[in-house]
Amino acid sequence: MSLITTEWLEKNLFKEDIKVLDCSWHMPNTKRIGKDEFLKEHIPGAIFFDIDKFSDPLAKFPHTIPSADLFEKLASELGINNSDHIIVYDSLGIFSAPRVWWMFNYFGHKKISILDGGLIKWKNENKKIENGPEKKFIKSSFKCITKHEMLVLIDQVKENINNKKFELVDARSRGRFNGTENEPRPNLKSGSIPKSCNIPWTECIDPITKCFLSKEQLQKKFEEININKNSNVVFSCGSGVTACIVAKAFEIIDGKKFSVYDGSWTEWASQ
Repeated sequence: MSLITTEWLEKNLFKEDIKVLDCSWHMPNTKRIGKDEFLKEHIPGAIFFDIDKFSDPLAKFPHTIPSADLFEKLASELGINNSDHIIVYDSLGIFSAPRVWWMFNYFGHKKISILDGGLIKWKNENKKIENGPEKKFIKSSFKCITKHEMLVLIDQVKENINNKKFELVDARSRGRFNGTENEPRPNLKSGSIPKSCNIPWTECIDPITKCFLSKEQLQKKFEEININKNSNVVFSCGSGVTACIVAKAFEIIDGKKFSVYDGSWTEWASQ
């Protein structure tokens, strides 16, 4: 149950093993701050998960996955236990929460779900909202079991151009992928990695409900670029966030072999 409904969460919200994480993050050019918005409104009992904080502080590129040691430390400070059923959501419906879903999967957490439609759907249904800081939580002792196969590095992407071992799917907009639209990060050229293909993350989401499209609709998206559930697929984007939306869409169609190129276009275009 890696995708849950607002109805399910409302019924199970206050169960002891449920931890709800507000993973709201916004592109730098939007001038929006996830934590500020969390303080104004969030799902009752939610904890703010700072994607920028849960990144390698020494990395050259944004959102680089942190070490297992750092992830354990930060997750423990939030009171997260390995036995918890973690529910992740964000304020845009589906945007940054899948990144956190992927991170917990990468570090071996078994019970992790995305709230389909996120805070937008929750609010549209007039469900309860609270404001202010999180309640105090007891520090835990979270432990990682890293699944290294879920992460791909730049050397593997380079090698794949001439010795194809996986399909590379870019989640950015078609304009950014084709080089006709500016990147949101200053001084970064647009374009695409050789032999990659494109499924914009926005095309996996219903524009009205902000939920994922149906399994059948998503299947057609992948079939259009000759990918099926048995393909070995690596997902990329600008900095590793929206890649995880399309990775989640692939999992919805029962795709098994998928990973994320964490450096994504920001790293590739900076060479």
